[in-house]
This record gives sequence, C-alpha cells and structure tokens, in this order.
Amino acid sequence: MKSQEQTSSHFADRMAIARRHAFVGRAAELELLRQALQADEAPFAVLYIFGPGGVGKTTLLHTYAQIAAQHGRIVFRLDARDIDPSPQAFLLALSSQTGTGENWLSMEHLATLPPAVLFLDTYERLAPLDGWLRTTFLPALPAHLLVIIASRNPPAELWRTDPAWRNLARIVSLRNLRPEESRQLLTTLQVPAVLQEAVLNVAYGHPLALVLLADWLALGTARAEEFSLEHAPDVLHLLMERFLQDVPTPHHRQALEACALARVTTEALLAEVLGEEEAPSLFAWLRSLSFIETGPAGIFPHDLVREIVETDLRWRNPESWQQLYRRVRRYIVRRFWHSSGLARQQALSDLLFLQRHHPAMKPFYDWRTLGSAYQDVITPQDHPHILAMVAQHEGPESARVAAYWLERQPPAFVVFRGSEMQPLGFAANLLLETITPEDEQADPAARAIWAYVQRYGPPRPGERIQIARFWMGREDYQTPLTHNMVTLNTLITWLTTPNLAWTFCCMAEPAAWEGLFTYINFCRVVEADFTVGSRRYGGFAHNWRAEPLSVWNHVLAERQLDLHFRPEPVGQSASPLLVLSQPEFADAVRQALRDYHRPDALARNPLLRARVLRERAGPNPGPEALQSLLRAAAEALAATPKDAKLYRALYHTYVQPAPTQEAAAELLDLPFNTYRYHLSKGIERVTEWLWQRELYGPPAGQP
Repeated sequence: MKSQEQTSSHFADRMAIARRHAFVGRAAELELLRQALQADEAPFAVLYIFGPGGVGKTTLLHTYAQIAAQHGRIVFRLDARDIDPSPQAFLLALSSQTGTGENWLSMEHLATLPPAVLFLDTYERLAPLDGWLRTTFLPALPAHLLVIIASRNPPAELWRTDPAWRNLARIVSLRNLRPEESRQLLTTLQVPAVLQEAVLNVAYGHPLALVLLADWLALGTARAEEFSLEHAPDVLHLLMERFLQDVPTPHHRQALEACALARVTTEALLAEVLGEEEAPSLFAWLRSLSFIETGPAGIFPHDLVREIVETDLRWRNPESWQQLYRRVRRYIVRRFWHSSGLARQQALSDLLFLQRHHPAMKPFYDWRTLGSAYQDVITPQDHPHILAMVAQHEGPESARVAAYWLERQPPAFVVFRGSEMQPLGFAANLLLETITPEDEQADPAARAIWAYVQRYGPPRPGERIQIARFWMGREDYQTPLTHNMVTLNTLITWLTTPNLAWTFCCMAEPAAWEGLFTYINFCRVVEADFTVGSRRYGGFAHNWRAEPLSVWNHVLAERQLDLHFRPEPVGQSASPLLVLSQPEFADAVRQALRDYHRPDALARNPLLRARVLRERAGPNPGPEALQSLLRAAAEALAATPKDAKLYRALYHTYVQPAPTQEAAAELLDLPFNTYRYHLSKGIERVTEWLWQRELYGPPAGQP
C-alpha cells in the first residue's frame, strides 16, 4: 500500500513533503513554538526571528505553519514584499487572508479573529510601519492570536526597552546550522561524503550556501582538494545578491568590504580606510546589520558573509582588494607600534588574520581561534605545568633541558592562557649574546646552533641570538592551534629586540613547516639539527644582518598580496652573507678604495658579501655597486664644510686619482704631511660611515 506522501495529488501537498524532507535542525526554535501552542496561556504574544538573507527564516516559517495546523490553529501568512508600507495596505492584505475579501478588516474587528497564528515574513520591508504595528495593530489583536515575525534586521530598540513588549515578545537570532545539522542537510541533498567536509569549510553552516553548493556539485566538476567559492562564481553571485541587497551606497559597500577583510572593525579603522567624516555613520550602519556581530574589540561579520564579500571583491576587482588590504594593514601596523601588552598581541593577531587566504599561510594556523588566547608572564606555579607539557610531548630528557633554561633564563618563557588560569601552552624564546660551554653541555640544540653561528656569522659585541627553543600546547603539541599562540611571542620578540643578529626556530617535524618558513624568508638549517632522547629536531633560521627588519617587512608586505606566490628555498641564488669583525671590515674598506678602478680586484672584496652592500644593492652585488657605495660614503663628507677637505683628499686619491700621492698633494695645494693626514682621516670617516650601516642599516629616510 502506498503511503499518503506517495499518493498526494496536489502540488501544495508535494511541496510540503519536499520541504519537510529538506528541513533539518532548529530543534530549539521548533520546541519554542510547540510549547507556546500547547500552553493555556502562551508565554509570549510575538515571536520575532531575525537573521541574514538565506539563513532559513522563510523555511522555518513554513515548518512553523505545519506545526500550527497540526495544533488546530488557523494560519494567516503575509509577505511584506507584496505589501505597501501603509496601515491601509497592511489591513487590506490581512483581509484577504481572513476571508473578508475586498472588505477591509477594520481595527474594531481585529478582536474577533479566531485562534490563529499570523506570520509576517520579510518584515524589514515594513520598517516604516513598525511603530504603528507595535503601538496600534498588535495591541488590538485577541490574546489567543500568536504573531510570528521574520526579518533580516534586529528589532527596533523599543521592542526591548518597552516594559510591556519586553515581556510579551520573544526575540530569536537565527544562526547558521551546526556541523552535524549541515552534514544531515548535505546527505539529504545527496552530496557525496568525500566532498561534505570541503563544503562545510566553505559554507559555515549557512543553509542557502549549502543548498546552492550542493546544486553546483551535482554538475560533477568539483574536487575536494581544490574546492572554494572562487571555483563557483554563480553561487558566489547569488549569495552576494542576498547579503548586499540593501546596501545603500558604494561607500557602504566599501565599509562592508573593509569589515570583511579585517578580523575586527572599529570606527578608527574605517576612518583610516574611508575618511573620518563618514566613519561614524558607516560604523553605525554596519552594527545594524543582522550578520554583524559585536565583540569586546569591535564588530565582525558572520564567517560566510566575510568569505563571500572578500572573495567577491578579490575576484571582481583585484586592484581594489590590494588597495584596501594595504590601507587596513597600514592601520594595524601603526596600532602595533603604538601599543603594548595585550593590545599589541591583538594587533599582531589582526595582522596575521589578513593572510588567512594565502596558500603559504592558510594550513599553518587555526584561523577561527586566532586571538582567543593571550600570552602572560610565568609564575612559579606555572613551572610544573611547563615541565609536564615537555615531558608529555617530548620526553624526560627534553624536560631536563627545559628545566635548565627555566632556571637560567626564566624571562624567556611565556605561557598562554584562555578563560582558565592553567596554561593552555607555553613558548621559550631564548635571547643570548653568547652560548657558554655549560649551555652546550646542557642542551644539544644550543651546541648545534652555536656551531652553525660560528661558521656563518658570529654575533658582534652587543648583538643577540634568538632561539625559539620550545613551543607547544597542553593538549596539542606543535599544531596550527598551538602555532596561533607561539607566533605572537616569537614575532613580537624579533620585531622589538634591538641588535638581533639571528633568529632560530626549533621544530619537531621541520619538513611539515617548510612551506611557511620559506614564505617568510627563513632558511632550513640542516647543519643545526640536533637530537634529544630518541627524537631528531630541526629548524629554520634568519640572519637579520643579511635581510634586516626593514627590508624583511617590505618583502613580506608585498608577498602577502600575491596569492599565487610559491616560495622557493631561501638563499639558493645568493652567496652567503659574510659577517666581518670591525678590523676585518676596516681592512676591506681600505682595500676597496685602493682597488676602486680595478673591477677584477673589487669582485673579490669581502664587502660584496657584507650587509651594508646587500641591503643597498640586492643579494648579488657587483663591482659597480661597491664603487657606488664607496662614492656615496665619500660624498657624505662633502656635505659638511669642515669635512670637505677630507673628501677632496679621497677624491683625488681614489675616485679621480692623481698619478701619485705627491701629485695629489700638489693638486690640493697642501703640504704632503697635511695631505696624508686628510687622507687618513677621510678613510677613517668613510669606514665609520659604512660600519654604522653594516651594524644598524641606513638612518631613516636615507639610502
């Protein structure tokens, strides 16, 4: 025998069956209505449901109507898209539902309506009528009539502040489906299990997105490993229409795009991007949108809205996306340098978040939890937790090494906390001017790293080495989740530590992290690998004298905008940087001056591998670049009247040399001893000028 569903003969019946089969989740919302219908006196008169376009408000209303009918209630349905926002048009539309036809339902007759449920869909279009409905129409309805409103926008403030409506109205923000509900819907839509996780990662539980992506997947052209919204432009377009349907001006759209790009948005950020005059009104508009959340640091969109808006901008106008990215980044960088403590950590999280779509960064962070933990100074009570983590994840031998550094350099250790005081994880960033024999004996990492540094660039007096020696979580070891936390500490250390020569990052599985570190210009240093217990560790290094912070920042800022960038191992095409002592450097300068007009000899000069020339001329400078550098150093003397005589001695000896030094003295009309003194002082001043740039880079604003 066929079931009733199989024998339904009306389209309406078949439509109801299809909707029932496709409906998943919303258990709490359904129970809320059932309790109200079963109660002798409903706990509320109005159920106000709001949420962004496509979140399932209308679908929920269809299910509500079925439940109301099952409980013997008459159903009146009004869609504000079909009603002019006036009392007369509203009452006429309701009259057609109540059976009075063309005869308007007067206000006096409202009290005679039977037990029913009145549905008002697309309520945002009745915004001009909200006051009349709340103060005149709804109070005239009989107590046994229940009203259910569905709107994109949250209710007006008076729905919450008026004492009567605060008790009589129940307000529900309709959220996206939970992961298990999303999987149930995808299964109903016949999406293969192998593709479901990829869809979930893109749709974030948004019902319309799940349905549209399921339809697109039915074409059979997508693969899980390359699945993204950019591969489904038609889906992207339909979702954009839903979310941006009521965006009033291009400036409002730009504000939403900035909000989608940034982790959190404030008025100050909008002022940077769109100007101070418009920022307050645009920020207020963003806050009023149903898909915008409010947090302690600012506002932010629902995940799907964020992805849709930014992906559309990047696909539609890459140049505008890059311009917006630079403006947002500039604001966050300035915030970073003008803050400290927790505010600085949050700014760094915001900077990292901008890179969440870059293929070289995306796999290495848990982007949804970024910024949820903060670093804190350790206390004696934290020591047992730190050592327990090391013993759990790396073994007792490694725990003994951690105990050694915990006693020797406790400020190097920081813990990460969340909502509880027990550490979620920790990091140890050692800062050392030298590594002692005692350090080498206690820690194989220190021994291997010190041997590498001695070979490729010992620290000069006052310079320091940073070693990210330990990093791990309490539950998870070295995973994207724990990497969220350790990045804050490590980056802040190398961005703010003066005279930093080297940074080393120690990893348990370096091969798994190579893509990230090559992207940020860190070299894999196999020669510095080490073993503790039975585990082999490796890592990555950056020589800040070869690529100083200012250059590194510029390189990374541009690299972030190239989503097609594929990093190659650092240093393949460049000869290694040579770190000279001060006497060696001075000898090289004197020799370069003597060889100024001998390119073959200049090609062998150690200065070609020094930071001062690499920073000025790139990774593989030639003799011409060295000549230019020497000329610039000499010409710096000519800018000062009292040093001009030193410049002239250098010029006629090396740049445009006289046949002999005696001839140079005669050309300068100087006694030979005076000429020799000026030349010696000139060489000394040029060497000092170059040495300062070798150590610290050029002064701000100078080449």
